[in-house]
Amino acid sequence: MTGSTRSSEGLNERRRRLLFRSWHRGIREADLLLGRFADAHIAHLSDSDLDTYERLLDVPDHDLYVWVTGEAAIPDAYRSDLLDRIVRYHAEGAQR
Repeated sequence: MTGSTRSSEGLNERRRRLLFRSWHRGIREADLLLGRFADAHIAHLSDSDLDTYERLLDVPDHDLYVWVTGEAAIPDAYRSDLLDRIVRYHAEGAQR
């Protein structure tokens, strides 16, 4: 079970692949952080945002988790508008 609440119907191949990868990380916490954000936003991300998102999917789960939860500072090399949106999304309760 993925936990996804969004169907991949209507998404292009790239977005379907990213949605799948978002829910199939290494640890469940990372699945929930990225999967919920992807469910809510993957259909509307720009090509540039998708490039950034793909790069974030290559970050080790633990690193991404502590950045999003605020337990560690985001390194400058990974700081982006998209990652800031992911952080805000979860800080606000992932209700959007």
